[in-house]
Amino acid sequence: MKTNLAEVPAPSESDSSPSAATLAGSATGASAFHMFNRVVDWITTERLQLINITDRINEIVRKSGVRDGIVHLQSLHTTAAVFLNEWQDALLHDVKSYLDHLVPGDREWRHNDPRYSDCERQNADSHLRGMVLGQSLCLQVRNSAVLLGTWQSIILAELDGPRSRSMSVQVSGI
Repeated sequence: MKTNLAEVPAPSESDSSPSAATLAGSATGASAFHMFNRVVDWITTERLQLINITDRINEIVRKSGVRDGIVHLQSLHTTAAVFLNEWQDALLHDVKSYLDHLVPGDREWRHNDPRYSDCERQNADSHLRGMVLGQSLCLQVRNSAVLLGTWQSIILAELDGPRSRSMSVQVSGI
């Protein structure tokens, strides 16, 4: 039996239960498709801070009820990014040094100049670093866990802290 996705009603935005967007399986008892949504928050303590969020994302995936599918992570801020890399102290230091070198904070950016911008935060470097790193990831879910390589971790990059940060996490699959 084939299900026409256009005929399935969309869940309300506030409904984040695993069955909110469940599509019927086939008559033979195939697994149902689930859509699970959460917004998670972090409080950062430094202007440039890297946080390993792998365990927290895996916990959300496990609670979603999705065994196999996709997890989509989206920072809800232009000055906070999410990326994959190895979680190792020396490398984390190098990542911060690379970002400082690539986008220096002390350069005369127009975004920081009151003649061109109404932004009072003086955070052009944070926006540009976020643009380079990116604000979203789409990863596979296998056996109710995020599929990652041996040394891969999911890293949240605070680029303009300290602040409160939010990330939308959407898990979909069977």
